Amino acid sequence: MARATVAAPAGPSQAEVMDAVLAASRVLVAVAARSASASPEDVTLPQFRTLVVLAYKGPQRTIDLAEELAVNSSTATRMIDRLVRRKLVHRTAHPEDGRANRVEISERGREVVAAVNRQRRSELSRILRKMPPERRRALVEGLDALRLAAGEPAEQGSAAAWI
Repeated sequence: MARATVAAPAGPSQAEVMDAVLAASRVLVAVAARSASASPEDVTLPQFRTLVVLAYKGPQRTIDLAEELAVNSSTATRMIDRLVRRKLVHRTAHPEDGRANRVEISERGREVVAAVNRQRRSELSRILRKMPPERRRALVEGLDALRLAAGEPAEQGSAAAWI
């Protein structure tokens, strides 16, 4: 007697994956924009991204920060100038390269990152509680794969409270 074989279901198409990622990015951008309003300082999303890079990766040379942000050095310098004036970052001469500047997040800048992240986590927690636990686990795995593919560092701190 011949056995019938059951084909494994095909994975999602490239178009389906792209549509899902684009839809998720709209949700995340909206959460990010609303969360920025929780900041004790009025910062733009690019300025916030600069603060996040400095908070998670530590002090950077201006040229390295520009590369990380995918902007040219003059754009990074202007952004750093604004953040220095607002006391959100400190700029000093680089200890090993006298021609370079070292940019470091200030305590006030860390407070901005913390306030925005608290608001972001709160809003995401509300959204994620609407998902069944098994879907949240799959989401974590998929988003972690996306983060790794993009070369983004892991989030600091425990996310267990909202998974």
